[in-house]
Amino acid sequence: MSQTLDPQDTARIEAAIERLNVDYWFDVDRHEGLAAHDFYTDDGVFTTSIRSRTGREAIAAFYRGRQDGRVRTARHVISNLRIDVQDAEHASADWILLLYAADGAPVLPSESAIMIADVHDECVRGADGRWRYSSRTIVPVFKSATPTTG
Repeated sequence: MSQTLDPQDTARIEAAIERLNVDYWFDVDRHEGLAAHDFYTDDGVFTTSIRSRTGREAIAAFYRGRQDGRVRTARHVISNLRIDVQDAEHASADWILLLYAADGAPVLPSESAIMIADVHDECVRGADGRWRYSSRTIVPVFKSATPTTG
C-alpha cells in the first residue's frame, strides 16, 4: 500500500533528488568522480553512452580508470530536470545532459557540447535516509566526433 505524500514532503524529496544530481556531477567534474560510486546503491547500475556497469565497485573502477595521467576537463550541465516522486522512498528523474569535455587543462577553447543526452534515473532512499541511484541510464541524442570516456 503506497502512502500519500503532502506537497511539502514531495517538494523536499524533489529538492533532495536535484541536490543528489548536482553533487554527483560536481564530484565528477571537480574531483574526478572519486566518490561517484557512493551515490549508487550497492547493486546500482550506471549505463553510459558506451556500456553498463553494475555495483559500486564497478562504478568506482570506471572512474579510477579515467585517471590515466592525462588531464581531462569536463563539465556536465543539467537541464530540464523532471522528477516523479512515487513515495517516500522512491523517485525517478528525467533530464537532459549537455557534456562539454576535452583533454587538457583550462582555459580551453570554447566548443559545442560533445554530447547531448537524455538521462533517466531511478532513485531510492536507504535505511540511512540518504538518496542514491539504483540506476542511471544515459542515452545520446546528439554526439560530436570528440569521444566520450563513458
